[in-house]
Amino acid sequence: MTAVEIEFGSDALTVHVPDGSDLLTLPKVAPLVDATEALQRGLDDPIGGDPLATIVQRALAQNVVASAAIVISDNTRPVPYGGPQGILPPLLGALRSEGVQQTVIIVATGTHRGMTDDELRELLPDEAFAPDVRIVNHDCTDRDGLRHIGRTTRGTDAWVNALYLDADIKILTGLVEPHFMAGFSGGRKAICPGLVGMEATHIFHGAAMMAHPQADSLVLEGNPCHEEALEVARMAGCDFVVNVTIDRHKQITGLFCGEMEAAHAAACIKAADTNTIPIAHAYDIVVTHAGFAGINHYQAAKAACEGAKAVRQGGAMILAANHTDVHPVGGVGYRRMLALLHELGPTALNERLRRPDWSFVPEQWEAQKWAEVFTKLGRLDRLDYCAPRLTGAAFQEHSIPGNDGGVGLEPRPEPAWAAAMVQRSLDQRLEEQAGASVALLLDGPYGVPSLNG
Repeated sequence: MTAVEIEFGSDALTVHVPDGSDLLTLPKVAPLVDATEALQRGLDDPIGGDPLATIVQRALAQNVVASAAIVISDNTRPVPYGGPQGILPPLLGALRSEGVQQTVIIVATGTHRGMTDDELRELLPDEAFAPDVRIVNHDCTDRDGLRHIGRTTRGTDAWVNALYLDADIKILTGLVEPHFMAGFSGGRKAICPGLVGMEATHIFHGAAMMAHPQADSLVLEGNPCHEEALEVARMAGCDFVVNVTIDRHKQITGLFCGEMEAAHAAACIKAADTNTIPIAHAYDIVVTHAGFAGINHYQAAKAACEGAKAVRQGGAMILAANHTDVHPVGGVGYRRMLALLHELGPTALNERLRRPDWSFVPEQWEAQKWAEVFTKLGRLDRLDYCAPRLTGAAFQEHSIPGNDGGVGLEPRPEPAWAAAMVQRSLDQRLEEQAGASVALLLDGPYGVPSLNG
């Protein structure tokens, strides 16, 4: 047996796997030597658009006092906003040096809950809490804080954050990595779904769009989710984008600044090269983890969807997750949909969602993605879910689909508890199927297994 470390939030857990198991990981990519210098170059010599200084001066020529809006991701994305390589201090410094006196930082929560003050302090650098900066959580349910800017060709009524729309200088930031619905994160997604009203998700994340074969990781062409987000973002407008790619250690490997679509396209090319994991065959058992984003069960769907790409039809998956959110399952709508998935099973759930009389439920899309995973596995009990903060009574109460990895195990400090769950699940699976092929996705949801590359 071979000892292997698996990411578990900010910790790691150790699991012993059969010799010869495949350890699937992202290609090695050198991080930027000086991310701050690279960001300054990007501000001065951007991709496909004007330098940030030119954009600011143009705004100041039309306004006595120009305001800026910087859209940021919430704490489900490991964007390096602070720290030695933080992208916010140089960005805020550049705006101030050009004469911007008012900046609002808008957390693009989408349908997620707003971040707490403590979470914001942990995510953002001190420079973000200066007197000339205001920090606001987007609220998709606050109609007074939204403005209608049009309707897309697919019929989405685009209600967008009014603070963003009113800013003279509109800047998007974010991480570009594979996204299991929109192809890649970053770029246009900071606006849609990041800054839109809840109603926009009825089409953007509706059952038909989620079931589309092109609504998948690494796919932009023909991806309706990407196309819808882009159409809304074009309506809302964007003056400048700062997107990053990172390695498995959360170090910046690329900075892509400039015009929204051109800079994002360049980042996607980088992410496709660095996040695809070629595999020669599918596996009987895949062990993976929910990664940095897996603060709750809702977010863990990403890891399950990517892991399922490496599992053979009818195979098994073991998923470790460190849920740190105050709601370890997810929102009210999501919890309702999980119960329905548990009750109906994946096939009947999809049929229910496509019925004309179905009433849209917020966050139903993530349950629909879980249904895709269980369709690949064949049965709910082909998934072992190993999450110390979602086990026992909580697992049963919320009708979590799959097997509770903690059943019968004595509680212990994390991550040892999670390690015990994963180890027992793997040992039991190997007892059931001697000689089973095993793969570990060491990068969890950030690596995309691809048959034959």
